[in-house]
Amino acid sequence: MANLVACQLVSSPDVSVNLKQVEDFIAQQNAGDLVVLPECFACFGAGDAALLSITEELDEGPIQCALSAMAAKYKVWLVAGTIPLSTIKSGKYTASCLVFDDAGRRVDEYQKIHLFDVEVEDGTRNYLESKYTQAGEKVVVVDSPFGKIGVAVCYDVRFAGMFVAMGDIDVLVLPSAFTRTTGKAHWEPLLKARAIEKQCYLVAANQGGVHANGRETYGHSCVISPWGETLSEIATGTGTAKAKFEPSEISRIRTNMPVQQHNQFRSYLV
Repeated sequence: MANLVACQLVSSPDVSVNLKQVEDFIAQQNAGDLVVLPECFACFGAGDAALLSITEELDEGPIQCALSAMAAKYKVWLVAGTIPLSTIKSGKYTASCLVFDDAGRRVDEYQKIHLFDVEVEDGTRNYLESKYTQAGEKVVVVDSPFGKIGVAVCYDVRFAGMFVAMGDIDVLVLPSAFTRTTGKAHWEPLLKARAIEKQCYLVAANQGGVHANGRETYGHSCVISPWGETLSEIATGTGTAKAKFEPSEISRIRTNMPVQQHNQFRSYLV
């Protein structure tokens, strides 16, 4: 039986070091597992502008080649956090989450839609993700051996309408770099709410510590059941949270409590 795996990193600005750690984690998993990496896994802790220097074209570049090779070598489905990909706008990139199958083929790309332009009471205080990031516009659901996988990134989790637009999904993946301050307040309740309302597994892979530029991320990467139970979690630092994927559990919960059949607002689905 396949596992759902959330990898937690404390990524540095050094791409090669981060990719080595990613491969170390993937090598420990079983063939057929679904492995999710955190947001900005390849480069973090040097400011958003630093990501411009590692921006790649879609389906080209060393980061994507490495990810494809890892997925194929270890025969896992890989949700590759986010990496910066080129846009037509000069000086901007998309925060793109690429999904690779167990043969190393890219099967889809999700571009982060909701950008983190906020003030937080921490050492960074002002976050302006839109300065360098071009927001995406398309909701992405991927067909896979795990059923339908809905893809979202970090700040997206606050916008319930996005998950309504996904329709029925079996697994929700959420690569993140949630701040320590906002994570302490909102991470767990938001994740559990999404798993419960969608009656699906949720795999949340977060950054988990203090980074090179002093930015603090919350960690607590986890796998949550369709009933809203935390099946596995890692608090801070690096490591993995892992749980069995049991489609029968999804069916049981949806049969006993057919929320979508009872939903009086289905006509609003995008």
